[in-house]
Amino acid sequence: MKTNALFLLPVLLFAAVLTAQTELHSDLKPIQSYFPEQQAQVLVVGVFHFDYPGLDALKAPEEDKIDVLREPKKSEVTALVEYIKRFKPTKIAIEAFPSWETGRKYREYRSGMHRDKRDERYQLAMRIASETNLDTIYAVDAEDMTAELQALDSAFVQNLGRDFDFESDADIYTNLYRRWFEEDSKAVSRVELLDYLKYMNSAESHRYGYGAYLVGDFKLDQFRGADMLSVWWYNRNLRIFRNIQRITQGPEDRILVVIGNGHAAILRQLFESSPEYEFVEFNGL
Repeated sequence: MKTNALFLLPVLLFAAVLTAQTELHSDLKPIQSYFPEQQAQVLVVGVFHFDYPGLDALKAPEEDKIDVLREPKKSEVTALVEYIKRFKPTKIAIEAFPSWETGRKYREYRSGMHRDKRDERYQLAMRIASETNLDTIYAVDAEDMTAELQALDSAFVQNLGRDFDFESDADIYTNLYRRWFEEDSKAVSRVELLDYLKYMNSAESHRYGYGAYLVGDFKLDQFRGADMLSVWWYNRNLRIFRNIQRITQGPEDRILVVIGNGHAAILRQLFESSPEYEFVEFNGL
């Protein structure tokens, strides 16, 4: 009896606390009730860059790269496209600057050009847009604010970016992240693309992927690493989010965003926090 009583004590205490909390909050309305019931839905598809442009800090070695134009990956791209089409997007946004001339390239794609391009903007975004009869694709990438700061105080910006190269071994986590990314780049050749993107776009992957920016060079000096991250990477993603806001017309929108997965980790946080949007889980289509 004594043992049973000790076992039940935590359970009884938890029940008592839960009851007290229920009574305490009985007069408070759910926060969601203050906002519209319908929100614009957003599906963020975070990807690795299919054409391996070599612009990211960590680059896949040649032996780990795949070719989405050759089997079996070619068929896997088709399966991935069919899966994403379940979302039934009304708008598609991509990681591209205005200078990429998205409108012209999409018109050319619809006329039969660019089918031999490995870039996910063609293989996923334009293919889905064409097959679902959308007439426009939106370029939502944005430059960060370092150029504006450079014009104001070039010495400050140069010092801010000094030694900020993601190669720092300031703590053990930098090497742990490097190992994770290296293993991931090897796995993509052994795992079907749809399964791989489900893994990449999981809440856990985004959470820890975002954490990669909070170690290593983030710890440069007292605040220099933190300041560099905020004016460079975080600012760029806030501007991307703002560009998506600008193309949103109302709660009936269903916006597909095809973008590098490093961006997706931050965009998830922004969309989940915004009262204007419902973040749709990639794994739940």
